Amino acid sequence: MEKRVDKLLQWFDLRSEMEGYDIIHENIEKGIVFRGTNLWVLMFAIVVASVGLNMNSTAVIIGAMLISPLMGPINGMGYSLATYDFQLLRRSLKNFSFAVGVSLLTSALYFLLTPINEAHSELLARTSPTIYDVIIALFGGLAGIVAMSSRLKGNVIPGVAIATALMPPICTAGYGLATLQFDFFFGALYLFTINTVFIAFAALIVCQFLKFPIRSIVDPARKRHVNRVTSAVIVFTLVPSIIFGINLVKNEEFSQRADSFIGEVTLLGGNYLQNRQVHPATRTVELLYSGYGLSDSIREEIIEKALFHRLDTSRLMISQGYDASMVQENVRKYQSESERLSAQLAATTFNLRKSEGRVDSIRNIPLFGEKILSEIKPLFPQIAGCSYAETYLFSAVNDSTLRSGMVPMVVFTLPRNGLRPADRSRIEEWLKNRLGNEQVKTVFEEVRN
Repeated sequence: MEKRVDKLLQWFDLRSEMEGYDIIHENIEKGIVFRGTNLWVLMFAIVVASVGLNMNSTAVIIGAMLISPLMGPINGMGYSLATYDFQLLRRSLKNFSFAVGVSLLTSALYFLLTPINEAHSELLARTSPTIYDVIIALFGGLAGIVAMSSRLKGNVIPGVAIATALMPPICTAGYGLATLQFDFFFGALYLFTINTVFIAFAALIVCQFLKFPIRSIVDPARKRHVNRVTSAVIVFTLVPSIIFGINLVKNEEFSQRADSFIGEVTLLGGNYLQNRQVHPATRTVELLYSGYGLSDSIREEIIEKALFHRLDTSRLMISQGYDASMVQENVRKYQSESERLSAQLAATTFNLRKSEGRVDSIRNIPLFGEKILSEIKPLFPQIAGCSYAETYLFSAVNDSTLRSGMVPMVVFTLPRNGLRPADRSRIEEWLKNRLGNEQVKTVFEEVRN
């Protein structure tokens, strides 16, 4: 049984594949330096990551994390604490602080110059760290330092750089600095601090587990002091992330309960949910309905369902959009307006047709002479022609001019001495009866043969 356990433990043995301690020390020393190539690569990576955040491109951000050299001094801090190499710790802290300052200035300068300053999802995701970010940083750092200590490094280091995401938060902090949005700045800087502290802590754990040799002579009192300071830094970094993580879990739970509740109140009594807003941070739900109107019974039903899903009804806001009464009132208003306009149109059409009739009658007045001629010709064949018109009769009375109504006037054309005076009188009487007007004026115009 003991042999089986020993054989099983051999599968998890790290020392059999370990690099030499001096080689590991040399590699870590090289990784903490930020001058020349490493410095330029860092600045280029910062610009690439800032562009990725600016354009909300995940692929570009991953590329920037792959080329970032920020992991070096962080592993150096963890390694130096594990081996009590205080000179290496000072150099790691100095180079790391310089790298962070350059990164902040580079990203802030980019966001000052870029015309696009909108905060996309990739930026916003770097401002709310939680306990889950601690877990990612810790286990990513463990993978990184184990790979660095092994002769079989493979492609673990680039993967750790992507998983722990050191570049995006420092670029987001630069964005907050450039736009003076300090909630972005401090939130992103805290996420960067979490990644830094727990990657270094992971390096410290692995180095002590693998029994890396202590590089300096240190008295027990100083050793205890270093351990206390390290523990305090870890605790102070960890506690806020736990609080944020608890809030994140509560917010997710509230969002799920709110979604279930909203799914049950989408359509109620002829009312449909037009818009909804869920605010997990304030635990509020806003509902906007349209339809036939929210009665008291419908509102009570909504509140009962909210209580069933354990939602605070004092933070439930129910609003009514366009209801049926408003729609019907508008329909009635538009119908009455339409009827009024239709009546006006009918009256206008009638008047127009009446006017057209008058115009037609006026146009037909001259043709009435033809009809009179056809009627009187059989009685008095000597009449050669007839014309008809309607005109006004003006009279001068006491230096004033008076106008009568319309007077018909008929002109007969006949040869000289073609009618006797008695015939002319009979024709005049006939016209008065025919036209129904005693004011008709008859003119006999004699022409030479």
